[in-house]
Amino acid sequence: MKFYYVPGTCALASHITLEEAGADYTGVRMNFAEEEQKKPEFLAINPKARVPALVTERGVLTETPAILVYLCQQYPEANMAPLDDPFELARVQSFNSYLCSTVHVAHAHRGRGHRWADDPAAHEAMRAFVPKSVGECFRLIEDEMFEGPWVMGRDCTVCDFYLFTVTGWLEADSVDITTLPKIQNHYERLSQRPSVKRALAQEFA
Repeated sequence: MKFYYVPGTCALASHITLEEAGADYTGVRMNFAEEEQKKPEFLAINPKARVPALVTERGVLTETPAILVYLCQQYPEANMAPLDDPFELARVQSFNSYLCSTVHVAHAHRGRGHRWADDPAAHEAMRAFVPKSVGECFRLIEDEMFEGPWVMGRDCTVCDFYLFTVTGWLEADSVDITTLPKIQNHYERLSQRPSVKRALAQEFA
């Protein structure tokens, strides 16, 4: 497999999962500053011009929740999701979809307002709202969605790798992680996990 990523993006969740699974893959670091994602070579892989993108023997997969569940199914021995329980697996997908469709979008309003408006004043208004919108998302996770000691309860799953990834954006989003003790503890514990260390070492070498 070939895995396309950019450091500091949501691709980290898939990167950690690849490492946790012990997958045989080649990582390809992209450079958004040089707009490599817009070059024809990458657009042929992912016309969305975004990461992550995972090239498999059957084709290309994009979107974090899809890549995560695919890797769980490809490497069941890694026990990264409750594959034998349709309801519990759907709960995993529900949590990851919330991170993808709500939390990430709230975060993106800080630096990518051009996706929604052309007016610079509107961009500034979006940026100013991010601490509130992202903070409310994480408050919901802290109070209602995080079961403990891991996101889904007793077992570490891909939900934890994804949550770790977006938690890493809190400081830049001006959200005080110390007001979220469960999430802060979770982030600190995950940062010591070997698969997380390996993925981070590759992304920020």
